[in-house]
Amino acid sequence: MNLLPKNDKFFYLFERHTQIMCRASKLLLSGLRDGYDGVCRIEKEMSAIEDEGDQVVHDIFHNLRATFITPFDPEDIQALATKLDDVLDGIDDVTFRIVAYKLKPIPPAVTELAEVVHSCCTILARALEALHQKRAVIDFCIEVNRLENAADKLERNLLAGLFQYEKDPIALIRQKEIYELLEATTDRCEDVADIIQNVSVKHN
Repeated sequence: MNLLPKNDKFFYLFERHTQIMCRASKLLLSGLRDGYDGVCRIEKEMSAIEDEGDQVVHDIFHNLRATFITPFDPEDIQALATKLDDVLDGIDDVTFRIVAYKLKPIPPAVTELAEVVHSCCTILARALEALHQKRAVIDFCIEVNRLENAADKLERNLLAGLFQYEKDPIALIRQKEIYELLEATTDRCEDVADIIQNVSVKHN
């Protein structure tokens, strides 16, 4: 028997946030594909999207304080909102730092890692929709875990190559931080997937 109460407002807000998150990850990719100038072009729009996501998180916490019966544990609602926000913050931070560090040309691996982030965001949106509709979420969560592992391996190889071949210490630091930020964003996506899976196990 499914014990999730029929209360859609939290799911609406979570799904709204994942839509914003997917827009941000898609926007980052569009900027990266136009090089450094492309990322500069999207910076203001990305900041506005991040602000939009912050407002949704504020709405989630406001509703949490005002709601007696929630669709799942309040602690899980709080954790899910926080981790979703961490993903969006990571995407925004990567955009900002590429511009601030004047990372040009942008290494192709940055786009490769950003594609993994976008894939994770898309799958998380599907996972939350499945949770709302009381369908199985495990396959989505496993796929996010697989993508995070792939990003982790890619980042390790990139860092090894940087320290072996990059002679300019400033260039090394710039690239290293961007790679690490993108991989850390996939970690945050995995955190979201873990919470979704835990909620599904507890309430289905």
